[in-house]
Amino acid sequence: MASHDTPSFSEAPPFLRTCVSPDGRFRVGRHQPAFEVVNLRENEFISRLGHLPDGTPVWNHANFPGTDIQEPGADIIYEIPNPLPFRGTTFINSAWADPKVGHPEKIRIPPPSPCSFFDSLTSFQPAMTDKEKTGFLTALPHPLKLALAQESTDPKELCLLAGHACTLVFDPGSDMPWGMGFQTDTKKTPVPDIRYPDLFEVLVNNPYLPDAYKTAMVLRPGIQGNSEIIGEYTRGPTHVFEYLRRNSYIPWGHFAANMAHDAIRYRARDLTLNDIRGLRHLYYQRVYCRVARQLNLPLPAHRAMLSVPDLETLRQAIIMALENGGGSELQFNGALWGWNFGFGSAASGHRLHASHQMIHQQNALIPRQVTDNTGATLPCFACGDLVSDFIWAFEKIHGRPFFDAYIDAMTNNGRTDANPKEESSLIIHEDDHVILFVPKAQVSEWELQVMTRSRVPHVLAADTKVRDALDRAILKAVQLLETLGAQMVTGIELSARFDTSVPDQHMIYSFIPRMPYAPPTFSEAQLRWIAGVYPEDLARACRSILT
Repeated sequence: MASHDTPSFSEAPPFLRTCVSPDGRFRVGRHQPAFEVVNLRENEFISRLGHLPDGTPVWNHANFPGTDIQEPGADIIYEIPNPLPFRGTTFINSAWADPKVGHPEKIRIPPPSPCSFFDSLTSFQPAMTDKEKTGFLTALPHPLKLALAQESTDPKELCLLAGHACTLVFDPGSDMPWGMGFQTDTKKTPVPDIRYPDLFEVLVNNPYLPDAYKTAMVLRPGIQGNSEIIGEYTRGPTHVFEYLRRNSYIPWGHFAANMAHDAIRYRARDLTLNDIRGLRHLYYQRVYCRVARQLNLPLPAHRAMLSVPDLETLRQAIIMALENGGGSELQFNGALWGWNFGFGSAASGHRLHASHQMIHQQNALIPRQVTDNTGATLPCFACGDLVSDFIWAFEKIHGRPFFDAYIDAMTNNGRTDANPKEESSLIIHEDDHVILFVPKAQVSEWELQVMTRSRVPHVLAADTKVRDALDRAILKAVQLLETLGAQMVTGIELSARFDTSVPDQHMIYSFIPRMPYAPPTFSEAQLRWIAGVYPEDLARACRSILT
């Protein structure tokens, strides 16, 4: 095995914490708690809590039992190790999940209600003038302005908040800005005049802010800084820019594909298949070109987008070079791809999701190794390496490729609650190349995954048909989650190194929604993922949307 994907153990461990058995079945633990608890309390603090409408008092006697506690049958909890052990274990509370069985319509987040501060003021005081409303709005405490910028569906008050957050430039007689006011920083560099950065950030991510404001404040090339545009995709109404982020939190920089200022998309339902193809084409193109340069292969184009046939020809040349031993020449031998869809911010100022533009995908190449503080080399981290390590151990122990067993387990899936009257399939959509499904164990309620059906460990191994199938499935996944009511979704790719010696890996895309009332807590910090829906019922709800 290559140094970057060698497990940390010299021999495979005797037990792998996965729900996938080697014979292609899912293993599901079923807790049926029944227990006795010794009462160690000394004192009672009996008090009246209040009363019912007829005056009957309500007391707290139940909180102070006089005996030991007997619990004959608490809620059944299902424990499902994640198929990939490094992702932890999911616990499904049957008391939360059972009411949704047979009721896919309950697997929804209600859409936000219309919100207008101005309409509320009118209801409170019908005679209030627009000038008075504006004065009231600007006098609000900052946390309330943040909340309004997040939740308001009233373009008029959003525009007023935008003028409060930053300096905008208008043509005489126009009520829509064409640009922003600038100031110079300490280095005499022009920078946008933004007075309240957090308020500004929330506003530009609100879909109800008029497009002219979005364009002036955040979308027009250059308004967010001097990041160079080094790629572009244009097909009909689809227009995507690729930005270079030189000074990135990802070592060696990263690339960002953004919908352009003349192709504004703020909701998943607004995305077309060609939009996704454009965003993803720039990802494939950048990875292929960077790897080709490392292998000293000629590029088919310069100052022009590669066509799909040119991209495929370049890919095949790369694969041939790697098969002929070129992998040892790769300093960067892994890919990283991610998508933060949606934005959220609390009135406290805590950011809930990281998008600065809804349709914004990022990618980078990951180095093979880095020099550590002793002068020795240290393998660089890539999440997909953990998949490689695990499937190597799985096959060494069980004598069968993990993904063969995993796909069999999905095909043979039995319901988590063993209810024979309800649907048992986890698969939402499939074709000859990919499967869109609900993972048996989810790292967030409503997590969806896309997996290649065949052994495609990374994007260099994905031919034109596989890439097209991936693009379609990714679009379906995000649109399905938005239809269910998810407003913030994180997407990641789990893939192998380009020169991997674990050929049985399949590429996986995981789409993880951020759910209301489910902030990261001590459970999640311990990789214990709490859910309130059976995965089979989520899959059924998604299939009902597609049909």
